[in-house]
Amino acid sequence: MTLTPLPYRVVDRREETRDTVTLTLEPVGESLAPFAPGRFAMVYAFGVGEIPVSVSRIPDGRQLAHTVRAVGAVSRALCHMRPGAQVAVRGPFGTAWDTAAARGRDVLVVAGGIGLAPLRPLIHAVLDEPGEYGRLNVLAGARTPGDPLYVDEFPVWRRPFAAATVDRPWPDWTGRVGVVTALIREARFTPGDTTAFVCGPEVMIRATARALLHLGVPPARILVSLERNMRCATGHCGHCQLGPLLLCRDGPVVGYDQAAPLLAIREL
Repeated sequence: MTLTPLPYRVVDRREETRDTVTLTLEPVGESLAPFAPGRFAMVYAFGVGEIPVSVSRIPDGRQLAHTVRAVGAVSRALCHMRPGAQVAVRGPFGTAWDTAAARGRDVLVVAGGIGLAPLRPLIHAVLDEPGEYGRLNVLAGARTPGDPLYVDEFPVWRRPFAAATVDRPWPDWTGRVGVVTALIREARFTPGDTTAFVCGPEVMIRATARALLHLGVPPARILVSLERNMRCATGHCGHCQLGPLLLCRDGPVVGYDQAAPLLAIREL
């Protein structure tokens, strides 16, 4: 990882939803080390501050793509940037999705909201090597019909199964309504021979893991991406501590066998 921020230029800006943007970044000079799906960078908006953002696409060895939702001062500043603007980036940080553990098995991806962003490079990795994995299932939940991400990619993900659901439908919405865990019963996978990848709000992670455990997916094969307040990304400040874990260093991706006892403790 690179601790010194390196300058990157915005070369593409794509509006995903009313408050969410995907920025493609290209190094101005030296580039960071290659990212793996699930890892994150600290992205700095000059004069505002920096935030952790998972990589949402890895176009090539130099470019990076980050999907950002405008929820605070830094994320709003990033969302307002246009091609040509510069940011500073350091990383890569954290643990990655263990794609090696999924080889030869069915793959179940379950995302809530912007949790689909860090899972997107994993989906691409599985699609790029179709003979190395079993059946791919992508399940995504969103607040309203205006909030799903990457809707133009869903037709590709539908082989063999991809589905989206919303919590609050609009009057003209004809798709699925309800929590994302309700889609699990429609997916096509063998529980005992499946690796699941889950990212989203913590309550959604717990509910998804319970449903998968009930079906027989081993807890060590349920990989979850956890979120806490990351500040330094080096494991020194302690803001992202979850019990014995410092999630910027020991996470954000951990097995549910490790995460379950920690998430069961109220306000830990």
